[in-house]
Amino acid sequence: MQSGTVALRKAYPHEQEELFLLVTQDEEWTKFNGPYFPYETPTRESFEKEEFVGFLKCERGRLITVDDKPVGSIGYYWECKETRWLEIGILIYDSTYWNKGIGRQAMELWITHLFNTQEIERVGATTWSGNPGMMACAIKTGMKLEARLRKVRYYNGSYYDSVKYGVLREEWKKLHAKVSLS
Repeated sequence: MQSGTVALRKAYPHEQEELFLLVTQDEEWTKFNGPYFPYETPTRESFEKEEFVGFLKCERGRLITVDDKPVGSIGYYWECKETRWLEIGILIYDSTYWNKGIGRQAMELWITHLFNTQEIERVGATTWSGNPGMMACAIKTGMKLEARLRKVRYYNGSYYDSVKYGVLREEWKKLHAKVSLS
């Protein structure tokens, strides 16, 4: 999956060290990725056995690359598989690639892929009001603000909102008329 210089792909076995450094060297991303949840920097061993295996298998996600250089990851999870409630998550680990439209391009590729491969009518994304970059990215991608749960995330002495975005299959078709959706 590719849009210009942004592509989604699985990891190559020789990229283990590069990806470990990508995830662990510039941890600015951890300040925005639900920092109210516990996070520990992975060890090389735990990264090899957990995160890297996920990057290789690509069962529910892909690496985000720019000119074939890994800069982030994108994936999906089931909020409730029985009711086909699917959510996506995205991380741009390398902060030098923030605010360049890479997340938007990756999300557009991923949402199109999900509508083409999953029996779903909606793709959602949940973030928090302390992550204005993700909120802007969701809107620019064509998602609509669906819910704001006020002051449900307490972090560093302040309350933040949980913010939910979503796009329906028929809305996506209209936004991306050139894209073939099942």
